[in-house]
Amino acid sequence: MAKISVLVDTDIFIDYFNTGRFHALFDSDRFTVCYSAITKKELLTKPGLRDTERESILAELNRCRLIALSDSITARYSDLRRWHPSLEKGDALIAATALVKHLPLMTRNKRHFQVVNGLALFGE
Repeated sequence: MAKISVLVDTDIFIDYFNTGRFHALFDSDRFTVCYSAITKKELLTKPGLRDTERESILAELNRCRLIALSDSITARYSDLRRWHPSLEKGDALIAATALVKHLPLMTRNKRHFQVVNGLALFGE
């Protein structure tokens, strides 16, 4: 059976780290969990982050697939910022990554992304 790839928003990672929620996604062989560079930045720059927390985050991210920035992602990001000025920069970068890589986005903040046409959203 082929794995299902999904781009995971920062809020899903935070819930997983704090409560174990979404463990079925992170601990399953059925999914390839992908993340944007902005998610890594958001997770690792949290004020007050302890060294042990940083190590745990990095260990989990190493089990997942980083989607690196590319010319096509940055071009789509620029388009999204122009078309949707109210879309936050981080959200625009995550949306651009999902669109360019043709990945569904798993997020608890669907309302942040619902303005983006063609973006497949999963979550609450």
